[in-house]
Parts: sequence; C-alpha cells; structure tokens
Amino acid sequence: MKILITGSEGMLGHDLVRVLSTQHQVIATDIDDLDITNLDQTIESIRRIGPDAVIHSAAYTNVDGCESNADLAFQVNALGARNVAIACQENGASMVYFSTDYVFDGEKGSPYLEYDTTNPRSIYGQSKQWGEMLVKEVLMRHCIIRTSWLYGTNGKNFVTTMLDLAKKEQELKVVNDQIGSPTYTLDLARAVLQMLDKPLFGTFHLTNSDICTWYDFALEIFALAGIAVNITPIGSDELKRPAFRPKYSVLKNYMWQLEGFDPLRSYKEALTEFMGVK
Repeated sequence: MKILITGSEGMLGHDLVRVLSTQHQVIATDIDDLDITNLDQTIESIRRIGPDAVIHSAAYTNVDGCESNADLAFQVNALGARNVAIACQENGASMVYFSTDYVFDGEKGSPYLEYDTTNPRSIYGQSKQWGEMLVKEVLMRHCIIRTSWLYGTNGKNFVTTMLDLAKKEQELKVVNDQIGSPTYTLDLARAVLQMLDKPLFGTFHLTNSDICTWYDFALEIFALAGIAVNITPIGSDELKRPAFRPKYSVLKNYMWQLEGFDPLRSYKEALTEFMGVK
C-alpha cells in the first residue's frame, strides 16, 4: 500500500513513518512539502503522489497557543483536515485523522466512549472537533482516532519536560487533578498499522492502558530515571493557564475492543521502554 503521511517531522508523524514503512511504501511530508491550509496545493500534491491512504498527523497542538491564535488553530486543525479530506475524496484515497481527548469537557467522571457527546471547552478542542465534523462530512472512507497525553522520541513532551526541569530545580509542582492515559506514540503508530491491514473506518479511541494524574505520571518518570526530586501536587487553577483542561478525559478504547484487538499495553510498561529501563 502507498501511504502519504502529513506532519512527518512531528512526534507522532516520526513514529508513523518509522512503523508503517516496515510494511508499506511511505511518502513522508511536512509543511515544507505540503501546506494543508492551501486547498489547491493539497489536492495537487495528493493527486501527483497517488496514495492509497493519507495518515493526517499534521496539527497545531500548542493548547495554550491556540487560545491566542484561534484563526491559525481553525485553519490548520479544521480547514486543513477538510482540505486533506477533499483531496482524498477527489483522488480515491482513504484518510486517518488524529483527534484528541480535549473534544470532551471532562465532566462525565468515567471513561468516554466513542459515541459520547463532545463538548470541547478550549480553542484547541473546538478546532479538532470541527476537523472531525468536516472529515465526516466530506469523506466516507475515513478513520478518526482520538488519543491523549502523547509522548515520544521526536518532540517536546511531558516526559522530557519533567526530566529537563529536574536538572534545574529541586522542587517541582505538578497538577494532580487531571486524569488521563499517557500514550506512547510508538504504540499508537503500531496500532495504526494493525488498523490499515484490515482496513477499518469510523471513530476509535486509542490510548495506552491504565490511568493516572500528571502528578502520578511525574512520580513514575522520576522513579524510572532514578532522580530524587521533591514534587508537590497542585490543582489546575494554581497554574493559571490560558486554555481549559478537562479534569477526567480517560478514553475507553471500546471500538478497538469490539474489533477484537488486544488492549494497548499499560502506560507504565510503555514508559519503561521509552526511557530505556530494562
């Protein structure tokens, strides 16, 4: 299968290229090759390459930045996704679009299912929800994957941020009232490979198993790294960030389960591999 990957220089895109290229012909593109906010260029690029499937991982993911750059967020995350969907429709390709736990408000108090009502309360969440809606409207052969709390080897993420801060500070404050599922981009890419082999369409939740707070996650990171640092649990309100964060955004991988796939491994096991601990 010939697969075009957008956002290939990003954290998720990097692992998608790494994993999918083991079994498929992969064309990696980033903003210098393909500006998804330009409809004509997107249609022409996908027509010229002629992929069987487009894995759309390009996105504007700066959650707080989206609050002050709403136009850019909607141009990239919503209209950009629509442009890719239109190009896929015109050229007979299927599409995978990555969305987020931030399309939910976090008030349910139990894991979200794929068919639960969305209610994003940040610009980032709204832009990704709009992207979901546009992809559904334009393209029948699509797969929307909602995931959460990503970390990987090719980009800034919570794990590397904590390790960097520990080099400078002996005391850290970490949020302890947001609950989710940290997800290793390599595991997510491996799951996408399984889906392509079927193939599967519709909306899926895909995260590593088990849940924690950011504070719990930080404790696990430092324990694995063998770093002694004092961590104080705090509430989200103390950080005064521009964007709203859902308090409980655990995604139940229900469609994945119904399709008969094994659950993705625990985030603790994945983190151990990521940090190189044997």
